[in-house]
Amino acid sequence: MSPLAGWARRHPRAATCARVALTAVLLGLVTLEGILLARQPTFPHAVVWTSGLLVCLSAVPWPGLSLIRRAAFAAAVTWTTTLTLILTNRPIVVWGIGEAVALLVLLSGVLLRAPTRTAAVLGPLLGLGCMAVPVRDVDPGRFSLLFSVLTVVVGGYSLLLRLQAAQRVRDLHAVRTAERLELARELHDLVAHHVTGIVVEARAARFTQVAADPDPARADAIFARIERAGDEALGSMRRLVKVLREEEGPAGTAPVAGLQELRELAERFSATGPPVVLSIENGLDARLPAEVAATAHRIVLEALTNIAKHAATATAVRIGLRTVPAGLEVRIADDGGRPARLSDQARGGGYGLAGMTERAEAMGGSLTAGPTPEGGWTVTAVLPLT
Repeated sequence: MSPLAGWARRHPRAATCARVALTAVLLGLVTLEGILLARQPTFPHAVVWTSGLLVCLSAVPWPGLSLIRRAAFAAAVTWTTTLTLILTNRPIVVWGIGEAVALLVLLSGVLLRAPTRTAAVLGPLLGLGCMAVPVRDVDPGRFSLLFSVLTVVVGGYSLLLRLQAAQRVRDLHAVRTAERLELARELHDLVAHHVTGIVVEARAARFTQVAADPDPARADAIFARIERAGDEALGSMRRLVKVLREEEGPAGTAPVAGLQELRELAERFSATGPPVVLSIENGLDARLPAEVAATAHRIVLEALTNIAKHAATATAVRIGLRTVPAGLEVRIADDGGRPARLSDQARGGGYGLAGMTERAEAMGGSLTAGPTPEGGWTVTAVLPLT
């Protein structure tokens, strides 16, 4: 969904008012032009006026009519009118401002939101159609340069915004890919550790139970199945990790961070930045699953990094971990401050929040972030414990 469509869905009344205002402005331009220039109405004037009304109505976003259909209809109407007047050798006194503005509105929307192939066809039709509107006038030179410049400016700016949006999507995809690769590493570290323990215990118990059980054959078969299931789980997990990492190549494993590493992280941050007040619910270390602890550590790490970048003069940071009905709540809050003086490359593209959200959702949880009324910023993540 485009930002404009999202805004219209969140604010239906404002969207209706904006639609009415745009319709009134465009139709007002066409009507004013018709009144001023067609004091003695003729058939060519009627054709131009009708064309302007239809194109202006097509430029307004109407529920149930897609942008592509409206743009295609407007392009067909404006080109039909222009070719009819040119081929019948009937130039008239006409400005075409309202119709040209409507075509520019449609051109911008098509270049921003339409699929690539559709934009490659409709975009030139709308742009050239806007440039061709002055040809209907008896003295097109007065308006040709104006409409040509406006078309180039609107088209170029819309294409630039489209490229930026595409780059943004690629960057977000790269962030999500990096988070999945990190999850693949943690999957290996955690699952391999536990499943390997199961296999080792099953093998040890197998040889112990064989000597004590009255039916050694039955006990041996049971433990053999446990051992085989553990081996198959390890093999399946390794194949999954290989698929997740195939684009990045092999990577070494490292111990998975937990609450102890989180405490060390808070101490290191306090030594170089604002003091950190860390609050961890009593007994949480013993009952917190390792994968949840690793996710909490990663979220806190990213949040502290953002504080160092965007709230360099903050005087205090509060980190709290506690259990709530939905699971584990991780809350990081600061009291605000001015951003650190970093270059654009060092500051990054603002994808840390996307990475934290991706990690929380991958665990089946949620993450919210935003400013506080007192100033500063708060990040709250809820991770299920089951």
